Amino acid sequence: MTFITISEVGPRDGLQSIKPVMPLEAKKAWIAAEAACGVREIEVGSFVPPSLLPQMADTAELVAFARTIEGLNVVALVPNAKGAARAVEAGVHGFSAPFSMSETHSIRNVRKDHAQMIEEIRAMAAIASDAGVHFAVGLSTAFGCTIEGAVPQATVVRQAVASVEAGAKELSLSDTTGYADPRQVRQLVRAVRAEVGDVLTTLHLHNTRGLGLANALAGLDEGITTLDSSLGGLGGCPYAPGASGNLVTEDLVLMLNSMGYDTGIDLEKLLQVRSILTQALPDEPLYGFTPDAGVMLDYHERTTR
Repeated sequence: MTFITISEVGPRDGLQSIKPVMPLEAKKAWIAAEAACGVREIEVGSFVPPSLLPQMADTAELVAFARTIEGLNVVALVPNAKGAARAVEAGVHGFSAPFSMSETHSIRNVRKDHAQMIEEIRAMAAIASDAGVHFAVGLSTAFGCTIEGAVPQATVVRQAVASVEAGAKELSLSDTTGYADPRQVRQLVRAVRAEVGDVLTTLHLHNTRGLGLANALAGLDEGITTLDSSLGGLGGCPYAPGASGNLVTEDLVLMLNSMGYDTGIDLEKLLQVRSILTQALPDEPLYGFTPDAGVMLDYHERTTR
């Protein structure tokens, strides 16, 4: 069976856009519980100023905790070289930088235009290389922007090439605003891979308009091997109006396991992890069809056929 990495981004992308600050111990319990289900990669937070995102103030503590979990790839988001240095100091296995393909969104999100961001990527790549840490770039708003609208495919391809030339070891395409459809996913993955090859491994998808799983399948058809998702569908970008709803981890695991892909994740155990979120964030809505409907009666037969 083909192995597909599901990268849990809830502790970062899921929590950054909600007002409540999840207690540190609840975050630790969440990370430990997902790792025990077989989740092999978790984005535990981001290294941004606490004044901007108080939800991320304890990221260094979470990295230290997560590093004690055997077999877990501990990653974080960093907006700039200063954040990259903090991530390395904290002990991450890898970090990623958001590079918005919408220049307006880039300026609002990280206060840098495209040319400035490439120089920042170059500086972050040097920090990662010196520390022996994996460095990825997420090409955000790659499928469209709630501020600018359509983002030209040529722009995404050009900035993907520039990111690799600046030192990125891995790329992802991010549907930050939930604009993507399956045809667009196929076209953009093909176009970017035609220039950078297998450096493009990952899709970060939102389910804002109900197309998350369809878009994931389109990416898998084109050779994508990693999919980002968030438990309960928590998340969205605070600098992209209307960009709610990450791909739901529970629904994604059900689909992939049922189709015969190998995720390494025990779905029944994963469904129990939601209780940590409901207890720590009682007023936050959680999403997903699988938690309500449960698995199919022949689910286990499907996963082994």
